[in-house]
Amino acid sequence: MQRQLTRSQLGSWGEDCAVTYLKGQGWEILARNWRTRGGELDVVAFDPQRQALVAVEVKTRRTTYAGTAEEAVTPVKLQRIRGLLSEWLAAKGLHVQVIAVDVIGIQLDSQGNYTVNHVRDAQY
Repeated sequence: MQRQLTRSQLGSWGEDCAVTYLKGQGWEILARNWRTRGGELDVVAFDPQRQALVAVEVKTRRTTYAGTAEEAVTPVKLQRIRGLLSEWLAAKGLHVQVIAVDVIGIQLDSQGNYTVNHVRDAQY
């Protein structure tokens, strides 16, 4: 099944898995695939445990040949995501106390099974 998916389809599938996971953790999804000139936020959500607005970068991988999905998110990318989250807040006219950037890695195996690795407060 997963071998038939294009990269774009695999990415969308991974984002769907991540959103399902986050909802299962009690998170409220506020936006998906929010785009601006500077880039895209995969998921913007509210984490009730941290009382934080969180930009979630989702990476999906079929193999670990080039490293894990989470390792694909560089410090430069994390900084860009934080800036995009500030833009999102400004566009919505919102002010929040706590913002964070998380990374969710979706690792798909050859049998179609997947694992979710959630890195909270990703550092750069």
